[in-house]
Amino acid sequence: MNRRSKARLRHQIRAMRRVVAGKDPAAAAALLPKTFSIIDRSAKIGIIKKNTAARYKSKLHLKLKALQGAAK
Repeated sequence: MNRRSKARLRHQIRAMRRVVAGKDPAAAAALLPKTFSIIDRSAKIGIIKKNTAARYKSKLHLKLKALQGAAK
């Protein structure tokens, strides 16, 4: 169970980073809620610590905002 949850977390974060690197703000904005949900659930069940989850979310959100700013 833990291995599957951790793998899901890693894959989702990796997918989000790929979309941001691909410079597609619409796809990144669509993927953000699902990514945040998986990060929050991982922190809740103890896969990652609460501060680590906050850091992941903050970094991803900053990258998305920069991408949206560059797209305008």
